[in-house]
Amino acid sequence: MMRCNQEPSAHWTVRRILEAILFAADRPLTIAELRQCFDPDPGSDIIASALAELQREWEGRALSLVCVAEGWRFRTVAEVQPYLARLFAQQNRHLSRAMLETLAIIAYQGPVTRGEISEIRGVELSPNLLRQLEARGWIEIVGHRDGPGRPALWAITPRLLSDLGLKSRDELPPLPEVAAENAAKIRNAIDHDTQ
Repeated sequence: MMRCNQEPSAHWTVRRILEAILFAADRPLTIAELRQCFDPDPGSDIIASALAELQREWEGRALSLVCVAEGWRFRTVAEVQPYLARLFAQQNRHLSRAMLETLAIIAYQGPVTRGEISEIRGVELSPNLLRQLEARGWIEIVGHRDGPGRPALWAITPRLLSDLGLKSRDELPPLPEVAAENAAKIRNAIDHDTQ
């Protein structure tokens, strides 16, 4: 046990500082960003080790320390979500069915053009819908398709993955088999039309 007049170990101090930084941060932070908070810089190995210890220390609590696509952050565990949902019910921004469908198409089929999204959904896609998803930081233009008009290619962002608690697109849940087959057929039709 440490006494009040004793100097804490350097590693303990790094862990506590990281804990405070991540708890106060409004977004995930990378190891490089965390290193910038220290003077002198303890180095990536000590930061990574302290993060691993913090992650173990927070296991089994209502909050957990997770590494997501954009870096490290504290998140509430799934078991407390129903209680938090009641608290923040009025603050939740509703996602329309069209937004969810569009986001799913971009996540699983992306990068895709607006025309391809419309083709997959079977209805014309509003440009406003893409702007709303872009404003949330969940999708972005990653290039342009070769062809008439050079349409923009939309893909999901690391922020969406972080908001979902994922490190990469590979961690998205698998599509049900029927939906995956239909998406593949539509994708093949689109590819055939663009050739």
